[in-house]
Amino acid sequence: MNFVDADPAAPDAVALLAELSAALAALTGASGNASFDAADVRGPRACFVLAYVGGAAVGCGALRPLSPRVAELKRMYARPGGVGVGSALLAHLEARAFALGYSEIWLETRRLNTRAVRFYERHGYRRIDNYGRYAGMDEALCFAKGCTGPAGQPASWQQTHSLLPSGSRT
Repeated sequence: MNFVDADPAAPDAVALLAELSAALAALTGASGNASFDAADVRGPRACFVLAYVGGAAVGCGALRPLSPRVAELKRMYARPGGVGVGSALLAHLEARAFALGYSEIWLETRRLNTRAVRFYERHGYRRIDNYGRYAGMDEALCFAKGCTGPAGQPASWQQTHSLLPSGSRT
């Protein structure tokens, strides 16, 4: 498996994002498009990544800055049937967040998306209070995980938890 930085408007990205949107709409009634702005993952300290196996795009995910120390994981998706694609893609994005200077990753998923909830919990993410646009949304669940580098240098939750003012744009 290899990972390639891409623009979210690239053909492989568009196809994967459409699959993700359709899957989310079928599961939750909403595509998730309203909470994703491609411009947010084109700027500094942001990225949009495609995962490839045998030349075929099999997954995507993005990071965007929420604060100097917190990145938000967006549009994480692995095509069904691929073994370990989601885990490998998540590990790549976590390492990338650390390399970009973040000490923590935050994300939101829908309560109904139990597969995603279990996936993130299995990978060490812990529940946090809903933040930004998700504050007060009972259907949303927010998670966080500290970034660690190659030497296992952990992030400090106490230093990053209060960096976002309440109601900040997400």
